[in-house]
Amino acid sequence: MGAETKLGHETKTDNVIVAKGIHKKYGDLEILKGVDLEIKQGEIVSIVGSSGAGKTTLLTILGTLDRPNSGEVIINNENVFGLGDKKLAAFRNLNIGFVFQFHQLLPEFTALENVIIPALIGKQNKKDAEKKAAELLELFNLKDRLTHKPNALSGGEQQRVAVARALINSPKVVFADEPSGNLDSKNAHELHQLFFKLRDDLNQTFVIVTHNAELAQMADRTLTMKDGRIV
Repeated sequence: MGAETKLGHETKTDNVIVAKGIHKKYGDLEILKGVDLEIKQGEIVSIVGSSGAGKTTLLTILGTLDRPNSGEVIINNENVFGLGDKKLAAFRNLNIGFVFQFHQLLPEFTALENVIIPALIGKQNKKDAEKKAAELLELFNLKDRLTHKPNALSGGEQQRVAVARALINSPKVVFADEPSGNLDSKNAHELHQLFFKLRDDLNQTFVIVTHNAELAQMADRTLTMKDGRIV
């Protein structure tokens, strides 16, 4: 368990995420069968397991994109599923970043415009958002790509834009679902190195579902899922 301090009547921990008793069914099909986990600030945790083990379902629930049938998820000391949909969406925008396998960039927007979208949704000042986005893209060796649209970028460049977008609101945690699954080995390796640089430089927390053995082995901790449970 993480170190705990009492503030008023609440218990604060150094865990960014605490999940307790997560169950999820779709119809009669039980996908998650009581998942418990804790993830600390600045930790990179990989989740591995065969297809159908429940990895993506767990990531979707931890990322607050879906609600469990039972159990609770506490992120940054907030019991997230105690929030209504509007407040949960606002919490997600400010505290959680996402990186998907297929980038999910909007084709009609430039790299810079794609990165600032979560900041604009969060009602941030556009000039401030653009400045931070440019700094992130420069950090990711994309200084000369700010005005390029996704179809003018390589797969590796698109995924780095997607990582910059995930970081624009300085989230407590970034969830990544097979982030290097669509990349060649060189770009995959560079992406993995980037995650660890962000952990070292920014104390960024990552939870990564992956089939990539290199990435799983590099992680601070690897959780293996089997039949809807962490084993």
